[in-house]
Amino acid sequence: MNGIIPLHKERGMTSFDCVAKLRHILQTKRVGHSGTLDPNVDGVLPICVGTATKVVPYLMASGKVYRGKVTLGVATTTEDLDGDEVARQPLSTPFTAAAVAEAAQTLTGTIQQTPPMYSAVKVHGRRLYEYARAGETVERPTRTVTVDYFTLTGAGDFDASTGTQTIAFEIGCSKGTYVRTLAVDLGRKLGVPAVMATLTRLKSGGFTLDQAVTLDQVAAAVEADDLASILRPIDYALRAYPHVALSAKLWQLVKNGVFLSAQEVAQATPTKVPVLALTYENETKCLYQWSDEKQQYKPLKMFAVN
Repeated sequence: MNGIIPLHKERGMTSFDCVAKLRHILQTKRVGHSGTLDPNVDGVLPICVGTATKVVPYLMASGKVYRGKVTLGVATTTEDLDGDEVARQPLSTPFTAAAVAEAAQTLTGTIQQTPPMYSAVKVHGRRLYEYARAGETVERPTRTVTVDYFTLTGAGDFDASTGTQTIAFEIGCSKGTYVRTLAVDLGRKLGVPAVMATLTRLKSGGFTLDQAVTLDQVAAAVEADDLASILRPIDYALRAYPHVALSAKLWQLVKNGVFLSAQEVAQATPTKVPVLALTYENETKCLYQWSDEKQQYKPLKMFAVN
């Protein structure tokens, strides 16, 4: 049982909850997810089963797309609605769509981000949320992320009674981006506290929300002995790499980690590329990378040796 399940994670569950339930449904321990989703966030969570756990880093490297809402005028400890309120600055009038869009545009491109205290990032061997729950503070490392776009749907809904304004958005970004923090930073750009109100992940690992299946659907597929209908092949995570079909002779060399010359793969890829996916009998067996030092392709990641 090897492959990738594009799971539709429900709100109220942690990513590990999903892994634990799938281990029970699939009756296997070799299950892992490719990118944590907070309990109050739903959407696409690719799950790797069996030898597919080896491609988790490649799934995580792909871009992600989110849809959600940010509320201006209030802030919480966790940067979402799960936390305690720590700031409130009622708005007397709503921001214009142009003002919000201009602020959002400054948060696109390659930017530096500081992870929120309530996050799973480790510092000195402990997760940041462990420090936060203990009432402790610690210096948080900044990280470089890429926000491809931060699109807002108008100026949103203004609630005069609470002095808050809620705005819908869609974001395309790289791995490691904290959308909660982008919501807070949007408020900071506008000079007011802000909090992420809702969030759904629309795309991750190359999978979109309409391709995702629920835990109940996975259980039903197992019951019907039809798991193959929702289990995607390992190669799904490796589609970005040029593929080279190996002869039986070359496969015998590759399975033992032998380096390959550019000439041995030239028929499939006449130019030297950084990484190749090598296949045998229509199954992706490994990744090989070009070495300038050796002037050969060398093993990068093995997925199967038989």
